[in-house]
Amino acid sequence: MPKNEEGMTQSVQATRRHTLQETNWEAISEAGAYVERGSGDLYRFPKESLIPGASPCIVKESRGASVLVKVSEDPFITTFKARLLAAQHNVEPNF
Repeated sequence: MPKNEEGMTQSVQATRRHTLQETNWEAISEAGAYVERGSGDLYRFPKESLIPGASPCIVKESRGASVLVKVSEDPFITTFKARLLAAQHNVEPNF
């Protein structure tokens, strides 16, 4: 690893930092895999589930605000990869 002028080690590897989209239940408009920030539960929303009036209808009622983090545009992402992505973005997975 190269050293800078002060003698400290500096990484030469590029880092990709991006944040995941956060939304609430009422605002979900895109298919994908979402992890609930508070519980760590994984929810899969295929595009068919977002058609108004279509079955299956997903309804969650709660007194607390529920924030969902979109870990993938693919609702059928493997559980392992979804768990890894959640953990990398400081969301403790519960699946």
